[in-house]
Amino acid sequence: MSNARDKIEAPATTGFGLGFSFKDSTYSVRGDVLGKLTFPDGKEEIVLDKKNIYTLDGGILAAMLFSGQVGVGPVNKLAVGTGYSGDQNSPDLADNRQRKLRIELGRKSFSSVVYRNADGTESSVPTNVVDLTTVFNESEAVGGLVEMGLIAEQGVVANPDVFPTRDTTLDLTSYDVLVNYLTFPVINKPAGAVLALTWRLTF
Repeated sequence: MSNARDKIEAPATTGFGLGFSFKDSTYSVRGDVLGKLTFPDGKEEIVLDKKNIYTLDGGILAAMLFSGQVGVGPVNKLAVGTGYSGDQNSPDLADNRQRKLRIELGRKSFSSVVYRNADGTESSVPTNVVDLTTVFNESEAVGGLVEMGLIAEQGVVANPDVFPTRDTTLDLTSYDVLVNYLTFPVINKPAGAVLALTWRLTF
């Protein structure tokens, strides 16, 4: 159901013309994810348009960053995976206790970071809305994708906890921090196709 929101285009640097419906400003922290597959013959398909969850560890990362914790880095990677609980075509909902992807297939740095104004236009200065876009090329992240997340990479050391275990005595400065997490019906990315993902964060 439409909220009569203005349409905007994802950063031109992606080259994939991802479109987002811009959300109104009556809510607080949220994340929205849009994904598009481009096949070798040029056919394009929107394969994802969902809201994410913020993890409990994401709150800890925010506290560390706000406090100036030494050695803690910001969110800098998007990871995709093939692990799920339930049915592949309708996996269990994401849980905010998640600390890592169930079965990570690949992760990649952002190809573009774009701030947005309230009307959806690109801003030349930081705002409370930011689009983080990652592009997985033809040979990358090939498989049946059902999960993804934003990660503050701290040396590529996965948290040892396996969901639903969550050891709150662990010092997260020693591990990757999963900040946002999303599960979704399987996206089959074949070799030769390009998957562009834009994760919009609104604070």
